[in-house]
Amino acid sequence: MKLKDDLRSQILSKVKKVVIKVGTGVLTTEDGYVDKRQIQGLAEQVVELKKMGYDVVVVSSGAVGSGMGELGIEKRPVTLPELQAVAAIGQSKLISAYDDCFKLHGYHAAQILLTREDFEDRQRYLNTCNTIHTLFQLNAIPVVNENDTISVDEIKFGDNDALSALVTNLLNAELLIILSSVDGLYDKFPTGKSKASVISIVDNISEEIRQLAFDFKTKRGVGGMQTKLDAASVVTNAGEAMIIANGRADGVLKKIVQGVHIGTLFLPKEEKMTSRKRWIGYTIKPKGRICIDDGAMHALRDKGKSLLASGIVSVEGTFHKGDTISICGKGNGAIIARGLTNYSSEEIERIKGCSTSHIAKVLGYKLYDEVIHRDNMVIL
Repeated sequence: MKLKDDLRSQILSKVKKVVIKVGTGVLTTEDGYVDKRQIQGLAEQVVELKKMGYDVVVVSSGAVGSGMGELGIEKRPVTLPELQAVAAIGQSKLISAYDDCFKLHGYHAAQILLTREDFEDRQRYLNTCNTIHTLFQLNAIPVVNENDTISVDEIKFGDNDALSALVTNLLNAELLIILSSVDGLYDKFPTGKSKASVISIVDNISEEIRQLAFDFKTKRGVGGMQTKLDAASVVTNAGEAMIIANGRADGVLKKIVQGVHIGTLFLPKEEKMTSRKRWIGYTIKPKGRICIDDGAMHALRDKGKSLLASGIVSVEGTFHKGDTISICGKGNGAIIARGLTNYSSEEIERIKGCSTSHIAKVLGYKLYDEVIHRDNMVIL
């Protein structure tokens, strides 16, 4: 246990920027209304972290849950128009609650509503990053949420666990804290008769670990443990740490940054990704995919090589030069990498399996030797 605690303290001692994701179950009461006392307690903890020298961003769920409470709706709406309308009502109530609580300590809540397009457009992505870093210099706490009223894909399929991972990568924040209604990742499903234990440290999100993603979703929440493990995979692969902890535990945030044995810590990979590679590998949605042979897979994974046309077996989807595409093995089709392509899907279809010296003969021109250059590729 001492070794684990030492490792936890060692990792947390390097943290300067913290992203805190707060789930709907942490913020709302059983009847769906915003729990003002809970937000007030959270605000006090966030301000305490600010005074300790941390830059803090809050990624907050609760807009739909807040709207449900205001409207007296007991069951989460299922149609997109209803979800968007309820979120529109709830969002103003949610940010007002945060602002009221932060003002008690001399801070303001800075509302930032984002869509997937804000992350995929490189200019908007950088502008968002610059805005948040500027807010760090002011008496403001950035409060980020999905723009549910206009974001069709995310409100229907997405969740704030994924958003918080993207924000963590956007800022190169060293720590993502996901505050949930559970104590962490359990080693088995906790029931009345079962004495399940919280796993203290996870060093690799293996298939065995994913089997522990028991469903604890509430009727007002979207994400479950599986989405939290997906977020952990994104964050740790980029070289940052993540912790899942119970958001209703007393003083949970201060305990976490002080290295107290609480929640589940997901260890970061040793090598940190650059901001650009985080954007390529985990932010942009791929426009298509190509499958490669075993030789090309070995060259990419083990030798750090670029992808050549000779190793490509098949092409799926329609994409253009400069688009992000997925790279898959020809066997099980698992995605092993993502990258920015130098050629369109139509061009790759024509040159797949060809040696580099034959590209000009097939196309009548050769833009690049590589289909995807190593500098524009991320191994997943």
